[in-house]
Amino acid sequence: MTRGFFLVIEGTEGAGKTTLAAALAARLRTAGAEPVLVREPGGTEVAERIRGILLDPAHSIEPASELFLFLAARAELVARVIRPALAAGRTVLADRFELSTEAYQCGGRGLDVALFQKANRASTGGLVPELTFVLDLPTELGFERIRKSGQQLDRIEQAGADFHARVAAVFRNATGPGLVHLDASLPSEQVLRTAWAEMGARWPGARPPGRG
Repeated sequence: MTRGFFLVIEGTEGAGKTTLAAALAARLRTAGAEPVLVREPGGTEVAERIRGILLDPAHSIEPASELFLFLAARAELVARVIRPALAAGRTVLADRFELSTEAYQCGGRGLDVALFQKANRASTGGLVPELTFVLDLPTELGFERIRKSGQQLDRIEQAGADFHARVAAVFRNATGPGLVHLDASLPSEQVLRTAWAEMGARWPGARPPGRG
């Protein structure tokens, strides 16, 4: 059976990752696919419990502990959801993956990148996405969107302007195979059209993404 396609959507707070993931999933369903939509941290019972701990503003967590909690949740998600879906030939859309950890825990918290890379490989077994979209948006605009939505800030969103500036710098400067930057300040429909075109261009055999 053909291996599936692994797409990750990354970016700062309020950049529209969840919106884009849902829109791409809808297009894939229209194209006849059955995509698997996941978020980090989360996606399994254990990972969702870890998410609750990580995002609860009532908790004070050491940076190293935070890193390993994120990676524990990722290990669960990769083993129980992502790898089985890819092995079944399905398209997996992930709202955050390893670049977020590098941005928040290395860029934001100041943890050692080599430590992160080694521990991350252990959590994923070396799994990397075929395509990563990085949604670029000024941090102030992202938080303006969050305020307008009426959403309460979680523990990490409350980390402060300097922290989020460091996070944004990692996302802004990210490069690598299969990594595409998208201007998230544009209307969501325009971002979706660009993302869909990029996804289709990288799908093997020039067929619609997710088709068997």
